[in-house]
Amino acid sequence: MRELPWPARVYFVALIGVAGLLVAHSISTPGLVAGLDWATLLVLALLFLLCESVPTLLNVPHVAVSVSYSAALAAVVLVGPEGAALVGLMALVNVRPGLSLVKRLFNGAQYAICGYAAGRAFEWAGGVPGLPRTADFPGILVPFGAATGAFVLINFLLTAGILQLASEVGRNQVPLRATVQFLGSYVGYAVFGLLIAALWATVQSISTVLVLLPLFVARWALGHYHAEQRSYDATIAALCQAVETKDYYTRGHCTRVSAASSMIAEELGMGTERLQAIRYAGMLHDVGKLGVPTKVLQKEGKLSEEEFAAIQLHPMRGLEIVRGIDFLDEAFAGIMHHHEKFDGKGYPMGLAGAEIPEFARIIAVADAFDSMTSDRSYRKAKSIGEATTELRKNAGTQFDPVMVDTFVRALERDGWWHAQTMPEPPDGVAVETTVKDHDDPTTPIQVASER
Repeated sequence: MRELPWPARVYFVALIGVAGLLVAHSISTPGLVAGLDWATLLVLALLFLLCESVPTLLNVPHVAVSVSYSAALAAVVLVGPEGAALVGLMALVNVRPGLSLVKRLFNGAQYAICGYAAGRAFEWAGGVPGLPRTADFPGILVPFGAATGAFVLINFLLTAGILQLASEVGRNQVPLRATVQFLGSYVGYAVFGLLIAALWATVQSISTVLVLLPLFVARWALGHYHAEQRSYDATIAALCQAVETKDYYTRGHCTRVSAASSMIAEELGMGTERLQAIRYAGMLHDVGKLGVPTKVLQKEGKLSEEEFAAIQLHPMRGLEIVRGIDFLDEAFAGIMHHHEKFDGKGYPMGLAGAEIPEFARIIAVADAFDSMTSDRSYRKAKSIGEATTELRKNAGTQFDPVMVDTFVRALERDGWWHAQTMPEPPDGVAVETTVKDHDDPTTPIQVASER
């Protein structure tokens, strides 16, 4: 707990205190201990513990999701708010390896609070805890909907609060679309809690197996999907690192171009798969530099026509390098054509206007923007205002005007937090630097004619 900032510690202690008071009040309520269906409560508690111990990790750092709230919401219907709070406390004895005591305490406290609040919402909306009867449907749907809403909302707010105070989730790590999908999945899986409660009257504890077995199969498949995504990301990161070792002062360029490209794609309303593809394309757009001699990339002064031709070939070299990575899909077009110009005077193929693939037109804007807003050996970074002015100036010639306008809108709404300051090289490390950047529209590379 010492590693937490003091606001997070205060929040944590307050949450534990509230949960403790709720449980103490519930247990001290006259007749509660004798009135609870302890057999049902035990089965639901074990089910909750099983689900909580095998969560699915998400792509957001330090965040995982489990289907344990299905058991918690079934407890709301079958054993009431006090029972649901006790079921939630089972997170304290989570058997997942590597889970710290702080996280166990937090999870147990917040699930107890969520379960109790959901149970009260169920009762306030007209629900009566106990085995549901056939006559209770469809009337039970409204109270259960209230319980689900209370549980999901409070769970989300409590978790978001500690993550924000602990600074474990950054400003743009969880976009709005991902948040909506996350909450939607919670509401969808909550329905399984009602199914467990509805089947309990006929098959009792077997209902948990009938309902949750398909969920565990889906969880297993989702876990494999995320493992595959992490391996993809590791592959991309390794390639980017290889590219950026050729020029110390452009480190982080690939990541920032990827972020800017994603901003444009999201503003355009691209779907999830295309957003992933444009993110990869932004990361790998300069991978072809691996095929360009370092002495050319870092040469001071004018380039010969042959040396400039070597640089112009880097998009094609990039395509050759990644051609066998089948998951890149549409990213290939972005890598190959990101130096085409809207007026047809770019390279490697001289495409113009709509002939240039959409991914390439996006990356061209993101690439130039990051180059201008990052320090280089020959100049300091330009301000965001100066960079956007330059983008607008070149819209219709170098850049697609639609992509420029789209990016400016996204910048005005979300801002830009990736601006780079040129780092000092480590002691004892000799760093070569070029006096030009082929991505910088304000300082084009100069070529010495050999004729």
